[in-house]
Amino acid sequence: MKLLKRSIIFLLIMTIIMAFGGCAAKTKNKDIKNEAKTETKTTYPLTVKDSNGDEVTIDKEPKRVVSVAPSITETVFALGKGDELVGRSSYCDYPKKAKKVQDIGSITDPNVEKIIALKPEVVIAATHFKAAVEKKLKDLGIKVVVIYDANDFNGVYNGIDTIGKILNAKKKAAELVAGMKTKVNSIVDKIKDAKKPTVYYVISFGKSGDYTATGETFIAQMINMAGGENIAKDAKGWAYSKEKLIQKNPDIVIVSKMYNTKAQFIKADGYKKLKAVAKGKVLEIDNNLLDRQGPRIADGLEEMAKLLHPDLFK
Repeated sequence: MKLLKRSIIFLLIMTIIMAFGGCAAKTKNKDIKNEAKTETKTTYPLTVKDSNGDEVTIDKEPKRVVSVAPSITETVFALGKGDELVGRSSYCDYPKKAKKVQDIGSITDPNVEKIIALKPEVVIAATHFKAAVEKKLKDLGIKVVVIYDANDFNGVYNGIDTIGKILNAKKKAAELVAGMKTKVNSIVDKIKDAKKPTVYYVISFGKSGDYTATGETFIAQMINMAGGENIAKDAKGWAYSKEKLIQKNPDIVIVSKMYNTKAQFIKADGYKKLKAVAKGKVLEIDNNLLDRQGPRIADGLEEMAKLLHPDLFK
């Protein structure tokens, strides 16, 4: 249960709030290809405005980079810049090569001394990075760029583009985003006429209470794009009552495939009444594909769609 609670905390930190818009597949794919062609190399010095509104000037192409979020680490590797990564946060476990990079601590309050010792040319952090840590690093002359978690897919694409600019990987970033857009468009087009099953996404359950992806969250919007109807779409925040869950009795319950969550959910008091439990429709997903706003989030949408509409993806 300690591992489960730790997973829950991570999910609550990393899950993204707000809604995102739909896509029309065929007409956009041509524009996507054109976007990829227009990207060029970065010219330094480069000044970027980060999510805090701070202008950060990068004097030359960074060869020593510290990432303070799994999504950023995944993006750095996807851009072909993994060799420049000298430090990463504790949760950065993908790709496997990331585990060989120096661990500098949490995404919120990393070890400043470890970061300094790595002599980074830029530190790239995310939403929950503490302002005090950012200030301390900047006071020491270390470049820090903060990229907030996005509200939608376009925000994810913009984040990848920004990291691409910083690391002199603009062309690769454009190609990566183009591929993601093509995949998203294809998924949305494939399920557009399918009947939507009702869905409940489990973030936490049991004695600590029930928590889910309500209508104002990114994951809720992904459920909708993947061809599902979120039973918590009209709720706000994270908390959701077990009574309401049982009353709405969703067709499908989605849980994390980590920490034996499925078995624990099925055995827990109260959930056996759900038809999803009775019919074997408690389905597992790699929640990192949904929580981490990086290059694999389009894969997360695809995995969600496959769970909801397996016949369309045979």
